[in-house]
Amino acid sequence: MVNDLGRFVATSVDGRLGMIPLEDYQRGLAAALVKECHAVSDFRARWIDPPSRQELLDSLVSAGYSPQIVRLLEDMTDYDLFDVLAELGYGLAPRTRSDRALAFRYKQNDWLAGLPDKTRAAVLAVADQFAKGGTDDLENVYIFQIDEVRDAGGIGALQLAGDPSKVIRETKERIFAA
Repeated sequence: MVNDLGRFVATSVDGRLGMIPLEDYQRGLAAALVKECHAVSDFRARWIDPPSRQELLDSLVSAGYSPQIVRLLEDMTDYDLFDVLAELGYGLAPRTRSDRALAFRYKQNDWLAGLPDKTRAAVLAVADQFAKGGTDDLENVYIFQIDEVRDAGGIGALQLAGDPSKVIRETKERIFAA
């Protein structure tokens, strides 16, 4: 909620519905995050693994904090929740989804250049899906049916570099490290 007095979040405080300033809510969310993941490397590792990420998000919500609320109130809808949380908990400069995908392209250029051409095209098509919808689109079960990914060679192109699930995992690691 935003009013002349500031920005507040309606939440349960001591078992009762109350309004707390957004800044206090963000500090509480950051503390809950750091309690779960002591270092940014721990956070990144949990984020890359879907079950671990869901467990982390569930833990934050159970503690009374919703990263989605912060993303909405801070007008960060162009950012993945990874960046919203990384900024709050670890002070990392947030990147929009498209900026993160672009950074992946240039910071991981050596890795990408070492992949077979068709694999590189498929990996870049997958990374482009991240730019469009973040982690959710990157892990969409239908990602290999999306025209851009399918046209780039899809899962068959990833197999040229080994186990497709490992190629996707490494791609995610590199996207979130970019």
